[in-house]
Amino acid sequence: MAMDDLSNRILTKLAKTSRRIGATFPFVSINGKYQDFAGREEPLNWWTNSFWSGQLWLAYRETKDEFFRQTAESCEKQMDVALQRFDGLHHDVGFMWSLTAVADYKLTGNDQSRRRALLAAATLSSRFNLKGGYIRAWNDDKVGWAIVDCLMNLPLLFWASEVTKDQRFAHIARAHADTAIRAVQRPDGSVNHIVCFDPETGDVVETLGGQGFAVGSSWSRGQAWALYGFALSHKYTKETRYLDAAKRVAHYFIANICEDWVPRVDFRSPPLAGNDKDSTAGAIAAAGLLEIADNVPEHEQALYRGAAVKMVQALDQTCGAWDKSEEGLLLHGTHAYHHLGKDFPNDTPIIYGDYYFMEAVLRLKGRTELFW
Repeated sequence: MAMDDLSNRILTKLAKTSRRIGATFPFVSINGKYQDFAGREEPLNWWTNSFWSGQLWLAYRETKDEFFRQTAESCEKQMDVALQRFDGLHHDVGFMWSLTAVADYKLTGNDQSRRRALLAAATLSSRFNLKGGYIRAWNDDKVGWAIVDCLMNLPLLFWASEVTKDQRFAHIARAHADTAIRAVQRPDGSVNHIVCFDPETGDVVETLGGQGFAVGSSWSRGQAWALYGFALSHKYTKETRYLDAAKRVAHYFIANICEDWVPRVDFRSPPLAGNDKDSTAGAIAAAGLLEIADNVPEHEQALYRGAAVKMVQALDQTCGAWDKSEEGLLLHGTHAYHHLGKDFPNDTPIIYGDYYFMEAVLRLKGRTELFW
């Protein structure tokens, strides 16, 4: 597959769409246009607010076009409101500042970005429940909840330990990852979306279906978060248990996707009427498989890299939105098995699907540097 051609198509499209979207916070595309999610109440707390910046930083890294850099910097500065206000921040501050402040710091050395990211890391570490060994999810009454998605927030903590030479952040990240192996991952390699702990004792109380079909089902984007998240914990620690956990999810994912290489919304569910696919799960998994491939012996690499290539090819051929009237990169993104309301339309481009698709394509070109 000609990754040069695919990456050129992506960069050409971003050069055009970025001029209209600008320094806003796109989330989903409706009628071909990405909507600025800043129209919501307290919009700067929204967990996807970094993925557009992440694409812009990837584009800047490839092209050195100052418009990409300046636009990403403007988004990052606007998010200071959420960081300083504190109320409403949650477990996804790792997503929010890894692809804004950490990316900026890694590419430009901006010291203010370093400070922003460290403040976010301190906020994330403050959510750690010592009894249960987990970082709590969301706010309000969900005191004992932990979710599989949070594995993707751990790189912010590992990065913070590297930058500060202070291992307290990494200790928390390791503890959460170990709890995920014990309580989130199942014996067959699949994962729960939500695990509820007793916040006083740390005991597991129950698991919930979350954005999947039901308790015990297999929400494909949750599997993708686990696949990539465990692999990133291995990236920072070199601990084989995290790589092994990532490989177990990868084997399960590949076995369930190999018919056409675009994942269903939930691998253990009745088919959804209309679109039954989630392109975002495929994009995340492809990026994660490439991280695994870079960290296994040479004789194992073909399995993971080959699967990633097939997923990227399938996404390009069946979900690629190369029509000039559509701003998203990938069609057929789905938020959850059960529809979540008008702000969360299914079967549409979603910004994080676009980001991970772009990341995977550039990794296949040999750009292994990550913002995570």
